[in-house]
Amino acid sequence: MDVAVITFRLHAPWAHSLKEKRMTVRSLIALLQNRFRVSAAETDERDTHQIIVISAAALVPDNAAADRLMDRISLFVEEHCEARILDERREIR
Repeated sequence: MDVAVITFRLHAPWAHSLKEKRMTVRSLIALLQNRFRVSAAETDERDTHQIIVISAAALVPDNAAADRLMDRISLFVEEHCEARILDERREIR
C-alpha cells in the first residue's frame, strides 16, 4: 500500500477576509472528502486572505491507482472551485 498526496495552491482574489476564505476552504474540503473518500485539510497559508493551500491524501494499492485518483481530484478541483490553481504537487509515498 502507498499513500497518494496531492497539494493545491489556489488564489481566491475575491476573499478579502479570513472568514470569506474559510467558507471556500471548508466547502472544498467537504467536497473532496465526500466525493473521493480522502483525508483533506488546509495545510499552509492559513493567515493569508487570498492564498489557499489544501492537501488531500489517500491509501492506494499501487502507483497506477494513485495516478488515477490524483488525476480525478485535479480535474474536480479545476472544475468545481472558483479559485484559480497556482500550483499542484503530487507525491506517492
